[in-house]
Amino acid sequence: MSAKGGRGIPIRTHDELIQMAKAGKVAAQLRRELGKRVRPGISTLELNDFAEQYMLMHGAQAAQKGFHGYPYAICAAVNECVCHGMPNERLLRDGDLVTLDFVVELNGWMADTAWTYGVGNLTVDAVRLRKAAYRAMVNGIAQARSGNTIGDIAASVVEVAQDGAYGIVSQFGGHGIGRTIHEQPEVSFVGNAGTGRKLKEGMVITIEPILTIGSPEVYIAEDGWTALTVEGGLAAQFEHTVAITAAGPIILTK
Repeated sequence: MSAKGGRGIPIRTHDELIQMAKAGKVAAQLRRELGKRVRPGISTLELNDFAEQYMLMHGAQAAQKGFHGYPYAICAAVNECVCHGMPNERLLRDGDLVTLDFVVELNGWMADTAWTYGVGNLTVDAVRLRKAAYRAMVNGIAQARSGNTIGDIAASVVEVAQDGAYGIVSQFGGHGIGRTIHEQPEVSFVGNAGTGRKLKEGMVITIEPILTIGSPEVYIAEDGWTALTVEGGLAAQFEHTVAITAAGPIILTK
């Protein structure tokens, strides 16, 4: 049974991490399969339907479906949508960026991942943004070590964003995950090194910074879910579920 790491943060046992890694493997395989299908002319609703069937075929469930009333298996954020975009029948076009974000539940354990895919031929700006967002995630993961703080993760993300003059969406961050989608701690990607909650061995968190071209300020669309940049600038996001271990950070969704 899981222990608590202070203020209700679950500390996972080795056996529990193995179970989460099984969910993470399904998520990683699905992420690759979705990448093969992202192309001009396909709709995000088609990608959603494929993802839901893929999870069911592998004995898993789409944990997002029904979460606080969300009706789809995945979130699909296109271009200026930063997150929580609802799949629809709009066909993806050459030059689009689309972030597909989903949570796999397998035998009661969760794994969360997101990836920004380029559709066809991208502009130079879109390519650079995508690379920066990936680097921000990777650098954040490198700081996810026992004894470090959440601020250390944030500072590494801020450094990447500042290098490219990108915005960081502060309204949405990472989180603990395990038996439910959102657990403690909250993981902000805006902050200073050495500040915030201290990381401990056995914690499992998501690292998922969102970078934008132009202002990172967002508004929520009338559907109550879709978050869009106020200025209409492109957004990109990559996400892994990461375990804090004695051997360093272990990516469960790799």
